[in-house]
Amino acid sequence: MVVIVVSGPPGSGKTTQARRIAEYFGLRYHSAGMIFRRMAEERGITIEELSKIAAVDPSIDIEIDRRTYQEALKGDVVIDGHLTAWIIADIADVRVLVTAPLMVRIKRIASRDNKSFMDAYYETVVREYLQKIRFRKYYGIDIDDLGIFDIIVNTEKLGIDDTFEIIKTAIEKILKRNRKD
Repeated sequence: MVVIVVSGPPGSGKTTQARRIAEYFGLRYHSAGMIFRRMAEERGITIEELSKIAAVDPSIDIEIDRRTYQEALKGDVVIDGHLTAWIIADIADVRVLVTAPLMVRIKRIASRDNKSFMDAYYETVVREYLQKIRFRKYYGIDIDDLGIFDIIVNTEKLGIDDTFEIIKTAIEKILKRNRKD
């Protein structure tokens, strides 16, 4: 039974890498971010609006975390999400952080979501600021403390395939070591 977590900020490439990891290792894929997006759609509001609501209503994060933890307990899964590495730290076999500088991520988000750079910039900065406050307030987690991660990859100068090769190789080594222990 294997549980791999891929965390990182929006536009870093975490979802792309999490899906590739799941496919390569023959594991299920689960996204905490998709739960958040579905909740926003169900309410007929934007992700940014739901982030503002979540800043004062902890039930949103609690529900996302509950569903994510349940998926992790089933095992044989790759889970991606901003806070997931901390939420399932006690059962994760490997914790991966995929990151990139803010401006690189904003360009990716603008392109991916067909938005202007300025719209993507504003939405991303607001979203990350509110998340940082929420995570510290509700969980006591400092998302700038990266000590929880086994693997950290900056995707700014790496292609998708190169990033995957680095992560895949590191995961294989960690899982092999875990089996020996």
